[in-house]
Amino acid sequence: MNAPLPLKIARDTADRAYDRVSQASNEVAGRLAARLAAETQGEVLFSPADRGRYATDASIYQVMPVGVFVPRSADEVATALAICRDLRVPVIARGGGTSQCGQTVGAGLVIDHAKHVRRILDLDAARRSVEVEPGIVLDHLNTALKPHGLWYPVDVSTSAQATLGGMAGNNSCGSRSIAYGNMVHNVLGATAWLSDGGPHRFGRYDDSSGTARQIGDFVRQLADDLAPEIEQRWPKVLRRVAGYNLDIFRNQNEKPYTADGSVNLAHLLIGSEGTLALTRSLTLRLAELPRAKVLGVVNFPTFYKAMDSAQHIVKMGGAALTAVELVDRTMLELALQNPAFAPTIRTALSPRINGGKPDAVLLVEFSGASKADITPKIRQLVELMGDLGLPGSVVEMIDDAPQKNLWEVRKAGLNIMMSLKGDGKPVSFIEDCAVPLEHLAEYTDALTQVFRKHGSKGTWYAHASVGTLHVRPILDMRRDGAPKMRAIAEEAAALVRKYKGAYSGEHGDGLCRGEWIEWQFGPKITQAFAEIKQRLDPINLLSPQRIVNPPKMDDTRLMRFPPSYRVIPLQTALDWSAWNVQNDPATEKTTAPGTGGDPAQGFAKAVEMCNNNGHCRKFDAGTMCPSYRVTRDEKHLTRGRANTLRQALSGQLGPEAFTGEAAYEALDLCVGCKGCKRDCPTGVDMAKMKVEFLHHYKARHGHTLKDRLVASLPDYAGLASRLAPLLNLRDRLPGLAWTSEKLLGFSARRTLPQWQRRTFFNAPPKTATRDELLAADKPVVLFVDTFNGHFESGNAFSALKVLEVGGYTSFVATKKVANGKALCCGRTDLSGGRVDQARARVRELVEALLPFAEKGIAIVGLEPSCLLTLRDEALAMGLGEAAQTVARHALLLEEFLAREAAAGRLETLKSRLRPVTQPVLLHGHCHQKAFGAVSPILEVLKLIPGAQPELIESSCCGMAGSFGYEASHYEVSMQMAELSLLPAVRARPDAIVVADGTSCRHQIRDGAQREAIHVAQLLARQL
Repeated sequence: MNAPLPLKIARDTADRAYDRVSQASNEVAGRLAARLAAETQGEVLFSPADRGRYATDASIYQVMPVGVFVPRSADEVATALAICRDLRVPVIARGGGTSQCGQTVGAGLVIDHAKHVRRILDLDAARRSVEVEPGIVLDHLNTALKPHGLWYPVDVSTSAQATLGGMAGNNSCGSRSIAYGNMVHNVLGATAWLSDGGPHRFGRYDDSSGTARQIGDFVRQLADDLAPEIEQRWPKVLRRVAGYNLDIFRNQNEKPYTADGSVNLAHLLIGSEGTLALTRSLTLRLAELPRAKVLGVVNFPTFYKAMDSAQHIVKMGGAALTAVELVDRTMLELALQNPAFAPTIRTALSPRINGGKPDAVLLVEFSGASKADITPKIRQLVELMGDLGLPGSVVEMIDDAPQKNLWEVRKAGLNIMMSLKGDGKPVSFIEDCAVPLEHLAEYTDALTQVFRKHGSKGTWYAHASVGTLHVRPILDMRRDGAPKMRAIAEEAAALVRKYKGAYSGEHGDGLCRGEWIEWQFGPKITQAFAEIKQRLDPINLLSPQRIVNPPKMDDTRLMRFPPSYRVIPLQTALDWSAWNVQNDPATEKTTAPGTGGDPAQGFAKAVEMCNNNGHCRKFDAGTMCPSYRVTRDEKHLTRGRANTLRQALSGQLGPEAFTGEAAYEALDLCVGCKGCKRDCPTGVDMAKMKVEFLHHYKARHGHTLKDRLVASLPDYAGLASRLAPLLNLRDRLPGLAWTSEKLLGFSARRTLPQWQRRTFFNAPPKTATRDELLAADKPVVLFVDTFNGHFESGNAFSALKVLEVGGYTSFVATKKVANGKALCCGRTDLSGGRVDQARARVRELVEALLPFAEKGIAIVGLEPSCLLTLRDEALAMGLGEAAQTVARHALLLEEFLAREAAAGRLETLKSRLRPVTQPVLLHGHCHQKAFGAVSPILEVLKLIPGAQPELIESSCCGMAGSFGYEASHYEVSMQMAELSLLPAVRARPDAIVVADGTSCRHQIRDGAQREAIHVAQLLARQL
């Protein structure tokens, strides 16, 4: 086996790039890597792991590229294109990598535009146009446009990660296409490189010249020659994205591409999926931001009734109607199982329809100049549904906040649908069929029967307003999925033809629907597409085998999970049996945990839950993924890590890759924030996966001295506190910090937690005895962790004071058999993969807490990462029902207080709290966010008179336990903090900063020279 290549081919090794790459791959790859390294400043990624991370997108396909190039500028794209032209290496353009049909995978050089080629080149607010580079993300563009009262209205559900270049290549549409049209309707011009290398400007045909004019003349002649064929074969619907836009000269779209009837040659490139040109820039038509929106959520007793009603809603809606989006029962149920989405979904359900369990809902949105102007449309919608026999079916959402929350769930619809456990997954291949609205009910009903015939079931969602419903039958692609896929596709195609629709209506052709182009358009138009490809790309350099001469959709050699896919056997340290299941495609019911046949005991299936949707690439509110937000590297992304683990677990990176350096590098910057546990719609928990990985990696490679010092902290903390003055000299005497970095790896630029001689543990306050607790009216058990017990004892003392004033009888949890050490959750062991040692600590903790939990007594903790271990990793350690019982009663202090306040049991405490006059800023610990514990702390802070807490919209603080103390991670740690947390703290010098995480407080102290405090301290201070 060849050794893995370096992460990136550095400039000083460019002369050796050929030797390294050619040995690991082939001679052409070696020459390609050598030239890219010598002639550009971009990242040249040719290692097996790097190539593997770019071998997939959000489709079912996987094709290993020759290599990956991440250009630093648009000019470097041209350089890479020239090198590939010389070497005859195909070029595959890539943006966010979220394509659902395999458009961005291929056996060539993948050029990733998203990291650097993402500038706004020119904005003309008066003319409502903007010129952008292809790598810019839609949400980022719209953020920049918002101050001008403008937006780009092709609002795809993946707007947080989709790039404009990818959207142009795909001819994306979005939820509001009924009002704004598709991508093609909103592009004014494009500058692009053809495979001959020259950049060309594509715009209005009547203003064009040179090569662009010649191409226009050529395409116009084709359109004229094929006029009868186009009139007969071309779908007459808004949503048609298959093939090339030959109809720019003979419009067939129900919404003309241009308002004045002119021809724009840039539209020929829209939807071409990178097969005709590489985009240098796009000039986009902008729209005024809607000033007001209202939403009516229509609940239906049957799916058929929803589909039949869509046409009536569209007719009633008029110009104010901007969206009619479907969410079916399956998606509603899956969303209700996701803690991030469940509260929002409940607000949309009408109890008058199936007792609050509708079979489908339609999200009907109206937009206008003011709420007053459009609210009457909701009244009309209510009246319409009453006339259709469904009184009480409409949930009215006039305020913006509930609307925004529900649209976020709808945008996550595809990924929610993919959260089904087991090898059977909803597969994308007929999800884009578009039919006229009057046939929608009959079409969906007939297709449902097709699914049943083949022992499957479809989940429906999306754009009812324009007759494009995304549906994915559940298939097991490792077994009989491919032949079933073919059979269902053929029957679906017959239905599309029957109802005069389009087979490809939004997500493009790619590897999945390319072969259906000739079925849709016939041989003559298909031949015209081939001639267009030959005219613009005569050497077939750009994304070959897409649109023209495509492969078969069911070619298993191109699939991520072919029948030959195998997982290496693995004895896991944590319990992953919940993922080790199979499902019934017809009922979606899963088998019992542990019965799925995974040789890795469920770990591989948990990793495979990542469907590459790229939601982890977002930069908006939420936590996921802090390392990617800093580096913008695919490797440092939840998706990239999952791909590396999947390929390692299936032997694709070599027999020992799972415990190799490539996997370690991919997981190195994972801070264990658990943002993906909550934010990822398919529930990929990379933090827990890292624990499992480190257990195996360290078993092979061993633990460092630093690893052991961090992991064993709870064991020696009591003794170390006696030496506090001596140990604290590390931060005071010159040279000692430098020495500790060299010997132990702790950054000299970082202060360490200060040891205290007097601690909560060696000078404990008087609290209730066990018997007194059990006899009390308001009992509570306080679990004091290592950090708050040894380093910040004031927090523990404050918590006891607050509980006492609240009338609670407190008992501090202790070991059953005293040995001079405190109880511990095992978090420090878990961070280094020492699962067996952590299990021993957790077992001891659970046994100590169980008697209280069995009596329903709350177990309250202070440090989020410690207390919440009882509700997370402790449940995957094989500790049985005892751990489950303790978890049900384990609460953070703020969760406990919020619960008690809601029950009216904190009146005494509230009456004693003195007002605050300063602003209060709150930074939520990552684990608080992951477990929905941020709202409780806001509620508790509001108990203080005068407090109006403001939540800092931040990702991880960057400290993450020991992560930020390590010299190798210091820079990344500070960059994470500087993204939003530290600037927000500095901007409010007069504010009280509340942060419950000990590491968070340390980061704020080091980075902003401010003292953040635990909520317990603030409450106690106000008493």
